[in-house]
Amino acid sequence: MASRGKTNSQGFERSAAADVWRHTLSQIPFLFGRLAYLGSLRNANTGRYEHHGLAQIYGADKTHRTLLESHEHAFADWLNYEMPDQHSDLSLYLGSLGSNLSTVLTAWSQLATYKNMIPLTATVAQRELYLMDIEALLESLKSAAEVSSLAQIASPRP
Repeated sequence: MASRGKTNSQGFERSAAADVWRHTLSQIPFLFGRLAYLGSLRNANTGRYEHHGLAQIYGADKTHRTLLESHEHAFADWLNYEMPDQHSDLSLYLGSLGSNLSTVLTAWSQLATYKNMIPLTATVAQRELYLMDIEALLESLKSAAEVSSLAQIASPRP
């Protein structure tokens, strides 16, 4: 049976949320990256968050609740970012994926990948705000990528 918190070798109890932050989320440099990571831990068939390592320590229910709360907090933080900060964070996140930006933007537009970053508990207003912002940001990034691509084609090569 999973305990409420696990006691470490110094006798301090550590919580599931502290473990998630310390060992995982704090290592992800972009807020949007945290949203993507947390969204990827949600089972698409059940809506439950799953993480084998955390479940071994805290149990499946505590793991689900902790990851859901972490996702809700990251999502609220994203919604509270100003648009220029969202643009910068998303641009840096997409640039870190290691794929051609134009290819990623096209896939995201076609597959609506960004919808996976919305917690199931988000309100209608939160969903609408997020979708309006993210779609505008993706269009802005797509336009910038097209301009950059055209500039590279037009520039003379030595």
